[in-house]
Amino acid sequence: MATIHPYGGKQPDIHETVYLANGSVVTGDVKIGKETSIWYNVVIRGDVAPTLIGERTSIQDNSTLHQSPGNPLIIEDDVTVGHNAILHSCIVRKGALIGMGAIVLDGAEIGEEAMVGAGALVPPGKKIPPRTLVIGSPAKPMRELNERDFADMQRIRREYVEKGQYYKKLES
Repeated sequence: MATIHPYGGKQPDIHETVYLANGSVVTGDVKIGKETSIWYNVVIRGDVAPTLIGERTSIQDNSTLHQSPGNPLIIEDDVTVGHNAILHSCIVRKGALIGMGAIVLDGAEIGEEAMVGAGALVPPGKKIPPRTLVIGSPAKPMRELNERDFADMQRIRREYVEKGQYYKKLES
């Protein structure tokens, strides 16, 4: 079962279609949009600033989402956040993919349909251009994404929406 707690008088606002996997934790000033999936052992703490998560987004197993004072965490629609990622007071624009184990820090902005490679470190304040693959620590542009990349990102998004809704029905 998921753990949902208020903090500082703020209750998480979670759309009724969201799948919250067993072991996930959501606290405080957090808003999660429709058909989003929050997977096993994800921690989303809205105890410092707001966390806003859009529609059809997947936050995969063991990821951690948090903020610094006065700096919200914003994840727009159709975003994929891979397993073990850490997002802290950053902005992830629509359709982006954050690879497994990636870390995106305060004030960083990931452009629309950009891809942050597995294990990459996006330092504070770094702006990643739309439709670009970045890799490394610190993250550096590798190449522009192509139609094959976009098709794969779309497939991943679609599969996670479907899996989330499947498990939601199974567990209700």
